[in-house]
Amino acid sequence: MNKIIKCAPASLTLAILAALSHTAFADDDIPDNGETMVVEAAGEALKQQPGVSIITAKDIEKAPPVNDLSEIIRKMPGVNLTGNSASGSRGNNRQIDIRGMGPENTLILIDGVPVTSRNAVRYSWRGERDTRGDTNWVPPEMVERIEVLRGPAAARYGSGAAGGVINIITKRPTNDWHGSLSLFTNQPENDKEGATKRANFDLSGPLAGDALTMRLYGNINKTDADAQDINTAQNGSYAAGREGVRNKDINALLSWKMTPQQILDFDYSYSRQGNIYAGDTQYSNGNVSPGGLVSSLYGHETNRLYRQSYGLTHNGIWDWGQSKFGVYYEKTNNTRLQEGSTGKVEGMINSDEYNTSRLESYRTSGELTIPLFWLVDQNLTLGAEWNRDELNDPASMQATNVEGEVIGGVPGTASERSSKNSADITGIYLEDNIEARPGTNLIPGLRFDYHDKFGSNWSPSLNLSQDLGDMFKFKAGIARVFKAPNLYQSSEGYLLSTRGNGCPNTIATGSCYLLGNPDLDPEISINKEVGLSFAAEGYEAGVTWFRNDYKNKIVAGTDVLGYTSTGANILQWENGGKAVVEGLEGNLTIPVVADTLEWRTNATYMIKSENKDTGNPLSVIPKYTVNTMLDWQISSKLSADVNWTLYGRQKPRKNAEIRNETDSLSDKEIGAYSIVGLNANYQLLKNMRLNAGISNLLDKQIYRENEGASTYNEAGRAYYAGVTLTF
Repeated sequence: MNKIIKCAPASLTLAILAALSHTAFADDDIPDNGETMVVEAAGEALKQQPGVSIITAKDIEKAPPVNDLSEIIRKMPGVNLTGNSASGSRGNNRQIDIRGMGPENTLILIDGVPVTSRNAVRYSWRGERDTRGDTNWVPPEMVERIEVLRGPAAARYGSGAAGGVINIITKRPTNDWHGSLSLFTNQPENDKEGATKRANFDLSGPLAGDALTMRLYGNINKTDADAQDINTAQNGSYAAGREGVRNKDINALLSWKMTPQQILDFDYSYSRQGNIYAGDTQYSNGNVSPGGLVSSLYGHETNRLYRQSYGLTHNGIWDWGQSKFGVYYEKTNNTRLQEGSTGKVEGMINSDEYNTSRLESYRTSGELTIPLFWLVDQNLTLGAEWNRDELNDPASMQATNVEGEVIGGVPGTASERSSKNSADITGIYLEDNIEARPGTNLIPGLRFDYHDKFGSNWSPSLNLSQDLGDMFKFKAGIARVFKAPNLYQSSEGYLLSTRGNGCPNTIATGSCYLLGNPDLDPEISINKEVGLSFAAEGYEAGVTWFRNDYKNKIVAGTDVLGYTSTGANILQWENGGKAVVEGLEGNLTIPVVADTLEWRTNATYMIKSENKDTGNPLSVIPKYTVNTMLDWQISSKLSADVNWTLYGRQKPRKNAEIRNETDSLSDKEIGAYSIVGLNANYQLLKNMRLNAGISNLLDKQIYRENEGASTYNEAGRAYYAGVTLTF
C-alpha cells in the first residue's frame, strides 16, 4: 500500500501555481486505516517548535464535548474561552482565546482551510459579535484530530493568527466499507439548564476499487436554552442565561487516486446553525426592551447561519518532493431578527422582521515541500495563496441615518452608503527546516502579503530547537504577525451612533457617529517565546515563556472628522494604541503505572495582559488555569479518567476607556473556582462502544450578573451518555 505524506501546513507554492492553501501538521500516531492517506506533514518541522498541541480522536472519545469542540480545545495550554472584547458584553457567547489575544486573533481552519462564517456577524462599537464562533461546524465524532498552534508557530498562516491557529482535521475515506452511528445526550441535574441530544452517522468506502473512495457524514444536534429566569432566581439579575443551539450538518468527500502518488479530493459541506433565544442583549438591558419584545422571543429562533463550502484539492508526491494545490469557496448567509445599532440598545432585537447578511470567500492556494541537501539537510516549503472576501449586509451598513446636514463630506443617509464591502489579499511565503547539526534545527520563515486596501506587509519568523543531551530540549521562536481590518471596520457604509455614552471624554456634550474607515493599517503583534522540555521513559515536562507586543489595534476612534448641523460629532475606526500580553505555559506527564495509569497536567499563568493606554486587559480570562487528568486504562475494553480544572480570578476592566462609559463599566469579578469531571469508556462488543460520565461533579455553579461585563453562566452538575455502533 502506498502512503502519501501529508503536505505541510504552510501555504506553499511557486509563482506559476498562482494560488495556495493552509494545511496542517501531522501527528506520528495517525492510524493507517487501509487507505492511501493524504498526510499533511510539516510534522517534523512543527515538532521543532514550542506552542504546538494535538488533540486526537481518542482524546475526544474519552471526554466528548457536550456541543462545541471549543469545550475540549480550551483544555490545551494557553487556551481559554472569552468574549470578543474586554467589555465582555456577550457574557455567555464565549469563543476560543489563545494566549489572551482574543477570539478575533484566533484563526479557525477545517482540514487546513480557513473558516470565516463568524465574520458575517455584525461588529459592534466595542468589538463584540453575537456569535458562537467557528468551532462547531464539525461534529466531535467526525474529527480525526485537532491541531493547536500558538505564538510564532502560527505566523506562517498570515492574517488573523496573532494568538494562534486551530486546525480541525476530519476523518479520511477508507478503502473498505465502514460506517458508524453515534447517539449522545447530556442531562443537567438543574432543570433550569439546557439539555443536549446529538445523533450522527458516517459512511465511507470505495466506489470504484481503490481508485475512487467516498466519505459521507450527517449530524443533528440540539441543546436547549437555559430557563428565562435562571439568573433572576439566584441573584435577581435579569441577564440572560446560555442560549440554545440547533445544528444540522451534511458533508460529502470524493477522493480520486489518479495514481499511487496523486490524489484529487472534492469536498462539499452544508450546515445550518440556529439559536434558541434565552433573552441575551448586548448590554444585559433586556428589561428595557420596547414593548417587551425581547422577553416574548424566549425559546424562539432569532438568528441562524447557513454555511456552504466547496473545495477541490490535489495532493502529489514527486521525485523532488510534495505538492498541494486547492481552490475553495465558502458562503455564509446570516439571517437574524433586526437589532438596534444606537447607543445603549445596540445589539438589542427591536423587530420581528428578519434580515440577511451574506459573506462569500474565494480562496486558491498551493504549496511545495522540497527536501534538499545544501551544506546540511533541509526541508524547504514554498507557498502562495489568494483570498477574496465579499460582504453584503444592508441591515447593518444602512441602518443609521445622520440627523441633520452633514458637514465635512461624510455620507449622511443610508442611500449614500453601500451595503457591500470586499477585500483581496495575496500572500507568498517560504519556510526552511534546517538541520544545522545533529540535534540543532533552525526554522527561518518569511511571508509577504499584499492587501488591496492597506498595501504590503512582511511577516518574518525564526524558530530554534536545540537538543541538550538525550533528555532535554531548548526551543525558542520570534515572529511578526498581523491581522487585516475586518469588513465592518473598513467599510465606508458602516455607521453606528450613540447619544453620548461612548463618545470620547474629550467631547463635552453631544452625540457621536462612528464611521467605517477604508484607510486602516493592519494590527501588528511581535510574538516571542522560549521553552525548555524534558522527556525520558514516559515522563515529560516543559515550561514556555511567551510575550506578545501588540500595536496598531483597531478601535473606535476619538478624533472628530466633522459635525452635523445638529452638533453631532463624526468619528471613525482608527488604529489605536499598544498592548502587551505575557505569560507562562507548563506541562507535566507522569506514567504512574506503565501502559495503565498516566497523570497529565498543563497550566497557564498570565503575567500581564494590558492595554498600555488604559491598563485594561485585552480580554477577560483567568489569571491562571490548571488542567489535570488521571487516565486509567483498566483493561483492553474499559478505560476511565478523572479530570480537574482550576480557573483563577477573572477581573473586569479596571478603568474606563478614553470615552464616556458610565453605564457599561462592570466592577464584577469571578473568584477562583474549579470543575471536576469523571469519564468512562467501555467496548461492550466488537462493534459497540459505550461512554458515560459526570461533568462538574461538585456542582460549582456561576450565575451571570446584570452588569455582565465579566460574568457568565457556568453549568452545574450534568450526566452524559453515548453509544457508537460501527461496521
